[in-house]
Amino acid sequence: MSKKRGRTLRSGFTTGACAAAAARGAALMLRDQRRVDEVDIALPAGFTATFALHGQRFDGQSASCFVVKDAGDDPDVTHGVELHAEVRLGRGEEDILIVGGTGIGRVTKPGLALPVGEWAINPVPRRMIAQAVLEVLPPRSPSLRPQVVVSIPDGARRAAQTLNARLGILGGLSILGTSGVVRPISHQAWTDTLDVALDVARAAGCRRVVLSTGRSSELAARNVLGLREEAFIMMGDFTEYCLTACHRKGIADLILAAQFAKLVKIACGHGHTHVRSARLDLLELAGWAATLGLDGSLIKKIEFANTAREVLAELGPHHPLVDEVARRALIWIGRRAPGAERGILLVGYDGNAVRRFGPPGLFTEGTVP
Repeated sequence: MSKKRGRTLRSGFTTGACAAAAARGAALMLRDQRRVDEVDIALPAGFTATFALHGQRFDGQSASCFVVKDAGDDPDVTHGVELHAEVRLGRGEEDILIVGGTGIGRVTKPGLALPVGEWAINPVPRRMIAQAVLEVLPPRSPSLRPQVVVSIPDGARRAAQTLNARLGILGGLSILGTSGVVRPISHQAWTDTLDVALDVARAAGCRRVVLSTGRSSELAARNVLGLREEAFIMMGDFTEYCLTACHRKGIADLILAAQFAKLVKIACGHGHTHVRSARLDLLELAGWAATLGLDGSLIKKIEFANTAREVLAELGPHHPLVDEVARRALIWIGRRAPGAERGILLVGYDGNAVRRFGPPGLFTEGTVP
């Protein structure tokens, strides 16, 4: 549990934990040939959780059921999804066979936690599913090995709302989770995705990556830079995390694509560029204008502006104060990703790239004003 404005927030469960619970329920029904309404699962987080089962079906050959994922008070695209598991016994060389069914994606690019061609059921969920089933149905002979099919009926539709396709996971959702628990307002799902996206970029041979703060900025960068798809990383507001991850993973060249308001926040030293503290950012921007010796009336306009976007409309993209913002942002970026060549692509509010800052060689794949 965590707190937000005095309200206790509920934790939820990962797709991996839900899949393991469904698999255990199906295994129990196959073994005992009776209906099971709930199961307990030991989670990697260090405690046991109880999951309600739905859609129970069983006969002498197989059993199936599903768990409805509850993401707590930090819901994402998988909140409310049905995690189905079917268990049967069959011949096999491994103690257990775990495969994907309807709505589970397959890995098509290197750099992920799984090899190309494998079902997108990550290592920790695989271990959870295996443990949950093998405790009930231990392998007894080559012809009596449990086989588990995990599926999500609407997984393909939901996956269209995620970054799975860009990461090389096609056909459905991934079964994820390292602790079994989703912590509310933790942002972990997003930062985990950034790590994976950077791993995919490296595996694809991308020496240079483009970090964008939003969809408009990414589209503008794609229009002027002839880089392969894997090089474009949608980092959202997680600027500091993404830059330190780039340094940790040895990314050599960085281009940050952003509109002016986000660039001001980065220049002000905000590691997370959410809209909070916009008024203070404008006061700091006015202070930089004063340091540059700009006209007093302009400084007042900046101080009393409603947004940084309004300031850019007043200044234009080629103003010395815009240069100063980019200079400060590049310094801040360099402190988070030391040693990397770094540049900034300033994107206008019409969705077009309007300025570049940094070594010219970073931008040789296209023409930027």
